[in-house]
Amino acid sequence: MKKNFKQKILVIGICTIICVIGFSKVPYSLSNYKINDSKDNDMKLSGTSTLHKWAMDARTFTGEAQFNFKPGIDNQLTSLKSLSFSLVVLNLKSGENGLDKSAYKALKTDQYKNIFYKLVSATVLPKKENKYLIKTHGNLTIAGVTKPVIMDVYCVVNKDATLTCTGSDKLNMTDYNVKPPSFMLGAMKTGNAITLNFTLVYKK
Repeated sequence: MKKNFKQKILVIGICTIICVIGFSKVPYSLSNYKINDSKDNDMKLSGTSTLHKWAMDARTFTGEAQFNFKPGIDNQLTSLKSLSFSLVVLNLKSGENGLDKSAYKALKTDQYKNIFYKLVSATVLPKKENKYLIKTHGNLTIAGVTKPVIMDVYCVVNKDATLTCTGSDKLNMTDYNVKPPSFMLGAMKTGNAITLNFTLVYKK
């Protein structure tokens, strides 16, 4: 009786060890990515003014992300664990020197050189084929002020294994303690509301 009991305990122990080893060998497909040097990268701030619409573009910025894929299926995205980017404000250009200088002053570039974003949480929703909708919550820092933002980000897993993420968000400059800039001796005054549009290409 005791011998049978000991044998059962031994079998249970062996099965437990096998299970632990087996689960530890399940493929872990969380991959680290960085924004690459793609010509498709773009970040744009746009708005209105008393004279005309305006826009400032930047194509140089840095960022990292962690994407999780279904084991063995490199194009089936399951989750986004982390994402961040940093944009040097002086890289934003409108093509109008007066507007650029006023914007840099309003954004306090003498104190705060960068615009930052950091993801807090994300939910990945498959759309079709290699396309996904990612509902994100994160923190955006402009001119030293950090505010929570909720954005829908659309992500495509490309054939070359890069990921292209696009999104848009509407902001008010005063929420970040930024006074809407003006130039031409005050003849042109920008509105408070601005739109942030971005296309980010990530590469493993």
